[in-house]
Amino acid sequence: MAPMAVALILGWWLVTASSAQQLPRPSLSLHPSQGVSLGGAVTLRCHLPRLAAWVELYQEGGWPYKKGKEKEKDAAEFSFVSTQREHAGRYRCQYRVSWSVGASEKSDPVELVLTDRSFPPPGISLHSEQCVGTGTNVTIRCRNKAYGTTFLLHKGGSSDPLQRQDFREGGTATFTLFGVTPADSGTYRCSYRPKGYPFISSPLGDSVTLEVTPTPAPPGAAGSSHGNLVVAVVGGCTAAFVFILVLIIFFLLSARRLRTQRDESPGPPPRKPEAMEFQVPSSDSEGLTYLELQAVTPSTQPPSPPAAPQPSVIYTEVAVGGRH
Repeated sequence: MAPMAVALILGWWLVTASSAQQLPRPSLSLHPSQGVSLGGAVTLRCHLPRLAAWVELYQEGGWPYKKGKEKEKDAAEFSFVSTQREHAGRYRCQYRVSWSVGASEKSDPVELVLTDRSFPPPGISLHSEQCVGTGTNVTIRCRNKAYGTTFLLHKGGSSDPLQRQDFREGGTATFTLFGVTPADSGTYRCSYRPKGYPFISSPLGDSVTLEVTPTPAPPGAAGSSHGNLVVAVVGGCTAAFVFILVLIIFFLLSARRLRTQRDESPGPPPRKPEAMEFQVPSSDSEGLTYLELQAVTPSTQPPSPPAAPQPSVIYTEVAVGGRH
């Protein structure tokens, strides 16, 4: 019976794992997404792609939170009304359709960072002009000497830190913005996370304002671009004219070659002269004169030198008084 029991358990596990792989993955969101202080309220919302009977929230390194969910809802909420340091951390969620079917894959992680106002805010300084041109490198420094920290640079309007630097001991972090553009204009602040508390943050410190203005075009740039446009247009017209001229020369040469071939081709052979015969009625045949004439056909060829004249042949038969 033992082998059969093992086979049944293995088959159930395979069916459960296969069903779990077919379940779509959930997603997790944090409300509010930032600025949650110790003792404040926060809600973690697990969004479900299909109806589920149970939803589980997992904190890495902590205990899972399980919650039954009404089937007509498409999300399950986990709220901490009074947050503590133990609540800070990285969370994921997953769901089950039923206990006979395996759980879905876990969602992508969400970090719950709590602000502890018992830590002093860091200092900040802008090591450049407040108003700079496009392409300038700007340096911002954050200071804290009391704690070994991780410094973070924040820009107003963004929920995620712009840059971060890790330090073993407290000190000054230097952040550089390379080749700034007008999109980099705004206010900047710093925060830090004390050593040993990766999800506990100090309050945001004072802000510095950066204004980036577009760099004007150098004098003559507009004239240069206009000159380049004129050169391009003239070059295009010249190329088109040369192309048309080549076509005309080609057609003229082709026509001349055809005319030359037509002139050099031999004409039709000259027609031979044909003899012309004249007859007179037989009733008057006794007094006849016979003449042999040669017909001459006109020719288009140039006249040849005159040949020696040939004597005309005249046949004459005269009958007078019955004698020849």
